[in-house]
Amino acid sequence: MKAKEIRQMNETELNNKLKDLKGELFNLRFQMATGQLDNPMRLKGVRRDIAKIKTVVRERELGIGKEA
Repeated sequence: MKAKEIRQMNETELNNKLKDLKGELFNLRFQMATGQLDNPMRLKGVRRDIAKIKTVVRERELGIGKEA
């Protein structure tokens, strides 16, 4: 997921996407613990996507950025 795509989303879409990614991260961690995880790099990608979304949300709260 690109930062440009995230910035084009509205608040509701961001919150829904964040909720979905957190659920996916939970499932990936569970798979890792049980030894069923096929692609461990997916954990890194999901964590980064969560961080990107949280960054955009915080920027909007502070009024920083182009589309604040």
